[in-house]
Amino acid sequence: MTAKVFVGTSSFADKTVIPYFYPPDLPPRERLGYYARFFNTVEIDSSFYGLPSERNSFLFARRTPDDFIIHFKAFRLMTLHPTPADSLGKSLRKLLPAETGEVLYGFPSDELKERCFKMFWQALLPLKYAGKFGYILFQFPPWFKKTDTSLSYLQEIRLLLPEAKIAIEFRNGTWTLKNELEDTLSFLESQGYVFTIVDEPQVGIYGSIPSIYALTAKDAYIRFHGRNREAWLKKGATVHEKFRYLYSEEELKPHAEKVSELKGHADNIYVFFNNCFAYYALKNARMFADMIGALEDKEPLKLIFPDGQPGLPLS
Repeated sequence: MTAKVFVGTSSFADKTVIPYFYPPDLPPRERLGYYARFFNTVEIDSSFYGLPSERNSFLFARRTPDDFIIHFKAFRLMTLHPTPADSLGKSLRKLLPAETGEVLYGFPSDELKERCFKMFWQALLPLKYAGKFGYILFQFPPWFKKTDTSLSYLQEIRLLLPEAKIAIEFRNGTWTLKNELEDTLSFLESQGYVFTIVDEPQVGIYGSIPSIYALTAKDAYIRFHGRNREAWLKKGATVHEKFRYLYSEEELKPHAEKVSELKGHADNIYVFFNNCFAYYALKNARMFADMIGALEDKEPLKLIFPDGQPGLPLS
């Protein structure tokens, strides 16, 4: 068995990426199709901030090649992140308790949760029917530590999304402590979840997990967040500050070796670069693909440097 390898980025339309990648006269509706000329998979990051739409899923399916796979980051309410009430839409806002302020914190009510999960899944069905849906990525916040309550919530997700392929990403190191790791992996396997392998700044047990190459399902799911430790810890840092990091070949080489080893054990391997600042994720994704022999049927990467200086991205 040799795994099929997919390599892409964790967004195809980040505002800092657009001037470095897309031709200036390219209409926004054609960006995903253009992106698919260079990569064979993508994560949709916007679904974290607002529920995806069935219409967009239909358009994504229509505008991409037959073998292109699209994954979605779970909506923030689903991963227990603080959720602005105005991001829920009218039908879900009606289910909020009267005392809810502008932001919803913690665990939602059962009715709100069930309706939200159902709407999220239904929006992805056009891609599922087209054979282009990959995984829903549940990236949990740093406070989501390993407790009985957390384990129960993970079990509930499977009941709410029985047909979905799900990848679980932890940010709290209690899940991967030496005396907990085996139990964590066994639990994920029992639920049919993929353990998300990460490379990220190491800031301690309450903000990061180490790179652990482990399989809990037939596929592997790998995400590169960069190693900008200072910004990772900075209070109030923007997303772009946190992920402003360009990997060197030397830093990626050990991961390439690990992924090559996984090829004989997994059906599919999905690799994403989340250092989406300027051209960083694009360049690193293709650099990594070259290391592992992926994307050989895709066009060579074409970057644009509006400031004329490849080493100095636009701020």
